[in-house]
Amino acid sequence: MADVTERTHRGRDAVRRWRARFRIAGRFLDKPVKILALIVLAGVGATLGMVFGGVTHPSIGPVETTMRIAPSWNGESVVELPPLGTISIDSHDGPLRLEARVDRINQADAEALFKDPAVISNLPDTIGADLRTGVVQTAVRGGVAAVLGAAVMVLIVVRRWRLSLVAGGVALVLVAGSGIAAGTTYDPRAITEPKYTGLLTSAPSLIGNASDIAENLDEYQEELTRLVTNVTRLYDVTSTLPAYRPRSDVIRLLHVSDLHIMPYSWQLIASVVKQYQVDLVVDSGDISDHGLAAENAYLDPIKKLGVPYVWVRGNHDSLITEQAMRKIKNAVVLDGHVREVSGIRFLGAGDPRFTPDRSHRDTAEETEAVARQALSIAKVASRERTPPDMIVYHDSAGAQFFDGSAPLLLTGHGHKRLVQLLPGGSRLMQEGSTGGSGLRAIEAGPDKPLPIEMSVLYLDRSTRALEAWDEITIGGLGLRSVQIERHQVFPDDLEKPVTPTPIPTPSGPVPETPLPAPTITLTPLPSVTPSVTPGATSLAPDRSNP
Repeated sequence: MADVTERTHRGRDAVRRWRARFRIAGRFLDKPVKILALIVLAGVGATLGMVFGGVTHPSIGPVETTMRIAPSWNGESVVELPPLGTISIDSHDGPLRLEARVDRINQADAEALFKDPAVISNLPDTIGADLRTGVVQTAVRGGVAAVLGAAVMVLIVVRRWRLSLVAGGVALVLVAGSGIAAGTTYDPRAITEPKYTGLLTSAPSLIGNASDIAENLDEYQEELTRLVTNVTRLYDVTSTLPAYRPRSDVIRLLHVSDLHIMPYSWQLIASVVKQYQVDLVVDSGDISDHGLAAENAYLDPIKKLGVPYVWVRGNHDSLITEQAMRKIKNAVVLDGHVREVSGIRFLGAGDPRFTPDRSHRDTAEETEAVARQALSIAKVASRERTPPDMIVYHDSAGAQFFDGSAPLLLTGHGHKRLVQLLPGGSRLMQEGSTGGSGLRAIEAGPDKPLPIEMSVLYLDRSTRALEAWDEITIGGLGLRSVQIERHQVFPDDLEKPVTPTPIPTPSGPVPETPLPAPTITLTPLPSVTPSVTPGATSLAPDRSNP
């Protein structure tokens, strides 16, 4: 019993000694931990204050901008030009990032340019002075917001005024140090090596070599003056026209077609998806060129778009292509049933032809198959209690048969953009070739480059009605040009319906639902055995005209 009591006392003594040691160590550790926590809180508060409270809206000449200075691991200056992309300049090494966004052109300032010629002649100096003033104002506002943000953050968490003031001082030191680092590492030569994103990736070809611009600054200033003047005059002329500004709650849909395995198209599509904040992409067919399994690797970029990809089979897309599309998680394959995607009811079906051989075009059998498939789509639409919002079909020739079955008809195949209001009330929107017609652009030669075309549609989220659309046209192979045209749909639309070139109504019974596989196969590849649906027509390739 005495031994047990003695061991108990020894254990208690050991515990007391360890506790004493921890208290002594805590006295040394407590202060550094508190200092570190204070610095962390001050940094978080300063960052939030700078990001949300350090925004300014200076005018650079007639251009209204939004500027801010934000913390960054790599110091740089970024100019945003929505929806075209950004221009980044590695201007300094400090942990600060200067962001400038072009918002609009001030109409009053624009009018002043043309009323007083002296204003135009002084425009280069005015722009330079406005830019310096804007940067200084943004820096001062950002610094003040950072100090206040740090002080408020510590006051909220710790609830001690003295520590709150200390945090503000810490933030002031951090911001001042960052500003000094940015100023001392500023490199004016960085303007000669800008980085472009989005549709502006073609900018170096458009504006010339940046080194030449830096060496001939006077000429560049004159060109800049003319550019700003011309853009301002254009805005002044169009300011009285009715303008459509998409609301934040509209559905943004990107319509593409006929990519024909052209790889660079994916970069452009991804850029538009990001710049326009697109909700979904609709592809009206011919994503492939020969429908071979080897071409399926070309489909991988769809996974990285981050939005649903609604697709319908074209006459260059095989069932092998369709099977590959079905394996992509964000891809939606239309196959004769109504599918709701992002609040839009889609109906569509694959092209009844698999004809990558281009030696035959629009034979009687092909035309009848297109019409028969289109009529079966119209039958499905007529049985729906709630009509579909859009019908997606590859060939526009079938539109006459489901005109009136849906407000919008999205097609492709023609490699040329076409928008028409049809007699039945539907609007046909045939997209051009988003792949510039693929490798056949090389076959056509440099004198006949086919443009790359895609369109962004703006739909009312509650009614799914089309409000406006932007037509994006990019110069084809060997060209560097970008054109964006906005079209608006008005309630009192006086557009006259256009009757498309009719095709004969097929003879015989029409299936109640679209056929899931091509009924006509025409391929010049001897290693590929055409798969023909029982009862379908098989056309042999014409070897005399490869």
